[in-house]
Amino acid sequence: MRYVIAVLLFSTPAWAETCPPAPDISVELEVLINEANAAPDERSGQAVSDRMWQLWLRAPDAAAQDVLDLGMRQRGSFDFAGAYDSFDTLVRYCPDYAEGYNQRAFISFLREDFGAALTDLDSALELSANHVGAQSGRALALMNLGRRDEARDQLEQALENNPWLSERHLLADGAPLGPEGQEL
Repeated sequence: MRYVIAVLLFSTPAWAETCPPAPDISVELEVLINEANAAPDERSGQAVSDRMWQLWLRAPDAAAQDVLDLGMRQRGSFDFAGAYDSFDTLVRYCPDYAEGYNQRAFISFLREDFGAALTDLDSALELSANHVGAQSGRALALMNLGRRDEARDQLEQALENNPWLSERHLLADGAPLGPEGQEL
């Protein structure tokens, strides 16, 4: 797989150029955030969440999309080292594309490198402040780093943008981020 990335990096004509700006999805995302908050039930809310992901997974150009898709396939087949390398290539090529950082953070999270995940999630959120996936991922990274109060605050912010996130259950009584004194 590393050979495939090297071939993409050095032989695809688009890689000789700089990455174009990431698509501006802010207006579309704001509409979806409003739809998520107005969704009457979890099924409707999940449909909106899926549409959010379609926006974030829209890479700046075909070469970047190919590397993003490759990394996602690698992750899906549990090739975390290959996926990390693909997302690292994507971040280097498109440093202004939030999803590259978010996907690389997810690989770090799966490897239980929560500090590295947090660094990439912070970068993703600098580029796309309402990236709900990065917000919830950041909450999980913080929780795993033992930074419970920050994790709770971050998750509450994510839920303002999408109240249907599965992570919402972490705030329930007895859950890891639930009210103090209510832990199991």
